[in-house]
Amino acid sequence: MHIITRKRLREFAARHREAEEPLKIWLAIMSKTDFGSFADLKRVFRSVDKVGRFTVFDIGGNKFRLIAAIHYNRKKVYIRHVLTHTEYDREKWRK
Repeated sequence: MHIITRKRLREFAARHREAEEPLKIWLAIMSKTDFGSFADLKRVFRSVDKVGRFTVFDIGGNKFRLIAAIHYNRKKVYIRHVLTHTEYDREKWRK
């Protein structure tokens, strides 16, 4: 899968050092695997959820959330937000 934009991952990891390693692991798996559907994704990332048009990943033992729009047919993952659990719960990302 082609990840757009990795900059959000780097910026979040710079602010939250404990997220750096889990985000690197997520990126390695996502960039080396061509998921054909949400079901394929769910087999690898068991805690992933669909929330409206977005896919929400639990990162770092449920401490962080990565919100993405995934286009399986084009093999593209658009990172919309990387948030702490508290930021995610405020639901501002939905707007």
